[in-house]
Amino acid sequence: MTRLREHSSDLHLSAGPFGDAAAGSLAEADRVDAFGIDVAATLAWAVGAGAARGNQRSLADDWSFLAAVASRDVGAARILEPHLDALDILDQARRDGHDLDLASIQADSGSSWGVFAAEGAGTRLEARDDGSGWRLTGTKPWCSLAQHLTHALVTAWVGGERRLFAVALQTPEVTARTGPWHARGLPQVVSAPVDFAAAPAAPVGEPGWYLRRPGFAAGGVGVAACWWGGVLPIRDALVEAAQREGADQLSRVHLGRVDAALWTARLALRSAAHQTEGLPAASHPGAIAARVRAVVAGAVETALAESARALGPLPLVADDAHARRVADLEIYVRQHHGERDLARIGADIAEGRGAW
Repeated sequence: MTRLREHSSDLHLSAGPFGDAAAGSLAEADRVDAFGIDVAATLAWAVGAGAARGNQRSLADDWSFLAAVASRDVGAARILEPHLDALDILDQARRDGHDLDLASIQADSGSSWGVFAAEGAGTRLEARDDGSGWRLTGTKPWCSLAQHLTHALVTAWVGGERRLFAVALQTPEVTARTGPWHARGLPQVVSAPVDFAAAPAAPVGEPGWYLRRPGFAAGGVGVAACWWGGVLPIRDALVEAAQREGADQLSRVHLGRVDAALWTARLALRSAAHQTEGLPAASHPGAIAARVRAVVAGAVETALAESARALGPLPLVADDAHARRVADLEIYVRQHHGERDLARIGADIAEGRGAW
């Protein structure tokens, strides 16, 4: 951890240093007790970090900030990322000319946000306009931190198409379940179903806008930036092991394999930021995002496997921060769906989308 904080510029995915707002937020994070573990305190910090962001940011800036937070604590990044994603979605909706009636759900600059867009077998959330406004009824699965957040952006079905809505969570019409959630990693970030009973909601964009918007793919890469930043302290542990007196060649093999994987992942993140933002609009940003997520997820899994072999069981049972980081990453990286996501990449290429 010390190594990362002393060389925070190494986390930046572009040539420049962190901006003043990001640097200030990171310094504030270091003063939060139980950062990433205390959900209320970390959420309060995340709201402040979101409000402090400037308008002149690049994707590389945003992803670097997420990586730096994850290097401090994976749980903190898991709390921060959807809040910033929601703010970006709302900003994009405004830029696209959509009217947002967030006052109707009592949302303001102090709101904490989640993004609930998952679908699950046997559950369905529907939206209807009853003449007095839109109402959400049904169940939404995989709603992270719903018990703690004030608001969320939620996809709901309008006929045969999904539409995005903003909704207040701390109301009588919304019930956030407490489980099932038996996770050993990210135990504080409960991701359970939420039941809506004609909950008032404000539409965000027209039907289908959420999935079609240009920023959809970039949001998925932001999660990958968290994975990458979160695993860097494990690389540092391998560096320390390889530098110990009496370290053998195997310790250097493990380190070299992890270093190469994480270096490749960093290049993929930087390239994605450049292709998505620095050049004319990518013709298939989803293909770029899927590739980057696959590369980063593979690098994280390599690092976890190699560190287990190189370091043995001791840090997993005697080093709380290391053990918690490993458990958190094993849960978090499962947002990548492995072979299913690779199959989607293959389908894109086979059907002529996303060529190099």
